[in-house]
Amino acid sequence: MKNVHNIDSKLVTFEILNDIILTDKKLKLSKESITNINNCRTYLDEKIKQDSAPIYGINTGFGSLCDVKISNSNLNKLQENLVMSHACGTGEKVPKNIIKLMLFLKIQSLSYGYSGVQLKTVERLIEFYNNDILPVIYTQGSLGASGDLAPLAHLALPLIGKGEVYYNNQTITGETLLKEFNWQKIELKSKEGLALLNGTQFMTAYGTHLILKSLKLSYLADLIGALSLDAFDGRIEPFNELIHFIRPHNGQLKTAQQVKSFLTDSELINQPKAHVQDPYSFRCIPQVHGASKDALNYCKKIFLTEINSVTDNPNIFVDADKIISGGNFHGQPLALAFDFLSIAMAELGSISERRIFQLVSGLRNLPPFLVKNSGLNSGFMIPQYTAASIVSQNKQYATPSSIDSIVSSNGQEDHVSMGANGATKAKKIVDNLETILAIELLNASQALYFRLPLKTSPFLESFLQAYRSEIPFIENDIVLSIEIEKTVSFLKNTIIDIEELMN
Repeated sequence: MKNVHNIDSKLVTFEILNDIILTDKKLKLSKESITNINNCRTYLDEKIKQDSAPIYGINTGFGSLCDVKISNSNLNKLQENLVMSHACGTGEKVPKNIIKLMLFLKIQSLSYGYSGVQLKTVERLIEFYNNDILPVIYTQGSLGASGDLAPLAHLALPLIGKGEVYYNNQTITGETLLKEFNWQKIELKSKEGLALLNGTQFMTAYGTHLILKSLKLSYLADLIGALSLDAFDGRIEPFNELIHFIRPHNGQLKTAQQVKSFLTDSELINQPKAHVQDPYSFRCIPQVHGASKDALNYCKKIFLTEINSVTDNPNIFVDADKIISGGNFHGQPLALAFDFLSIAMAELGSISERRIFQLVSGLRNLPPFLVKNSGLNSGFMIPQYTAASIVSQNKQYATPSSIDSIVSSNGQEDHVSMGANGATKAKKIVDNLETILAIELLNASQALYFRLPLKTSPFLESFLQAYRSEIPFIENDIVLSIEIEKTVSFLKNTIIDIEELMN
């Protein structure tokens, strides 16, 4: 079936994830995954029967209670207690699209057959995903080590008839959900609660969402920057490939090539210039945007690895006849990547705001604040204030989370990544960047009216035509927050081919 994605051991790429999201594919376990899950569970059941030795999280307590042995008769209760006791999320609710990614990533991780879960547990999670049953999860509570314990506990609660879910545009209880579908609650067996709660799926879902969105915004930053360059009567020479061949950072080369391509056959870029140089915010677009591209590419590699990883603990290796307690749940690689991503995206917003400032400054035969009859009209004075405010907020959000750690679980968990905090801050930065770029587009479009009859390139003119059909030239003062919001919506709805973003 075309609209079904088979969960198997093949590499899950961002292109595949993007396709699953956009086409709303349903999930199905492959025969390979079913075999892996069943073999692992059978192995674990036999191991418990034959060996009474303590195995962390299977017949012991958790965290600093790891030395407390639990009798076999209480193993199921141990797992259910774990899920309930760890559901301590607070703060804002996680967006639904990220919850759905969390479900997918947890299913994918459990399907490899190293976690010891029952097949019916994974199948119930797939039912959640395919029916848009999304557990209510909160943004605060994870230290980004021992996995995203609190968020994943909320993800798991509906399996046992607890917690809340979003279903059919309503919020209902886990108990109501079971009745609605005539389901029995999942009786968690040994290790299952830990398999569900250990893992980095909260961080990885945020990371996946942010990588896809940041790739799009990086592309749009180049496109909107090219519009601003033409609106400012800028020069094309700083984008000449000869400059970039002698400092060949990949992102720098790509940005210069892309902006130059965007401006092919522009009447404005090719007209004679009275000025010798442009300000850095225009002249150094390849260097600044390019550095953010290189940072984003690094983060993409980190999250691609994590998407295809097993991150719960302990891990069960059937062929090697070993159960090993380690630390794959530790979010340090992701925490560092979130901080890098945050800084890189904040910088795209910072240089964008500088271009906004230049456009409203009354330079190069543009009217002050990009409006006729300025004085009576304030024009585009205050959108630059708004952009500056957001840029300043992004600088504060970009303070690294990964440099912090707080001891937990009576010292057993004595170094944590704080990657979950990094994830939620990074989302705020990326969402803020979208607003800053919207303000730049609003300004660039307005400025380009004052360059008529000269036009920008055919490619950029087609983009402008679509934009101006929704946000036309502004003659006199109006409520600009509405135009900014309409521009943000326009950017959200702009579809860019995933292959274009990945190159």
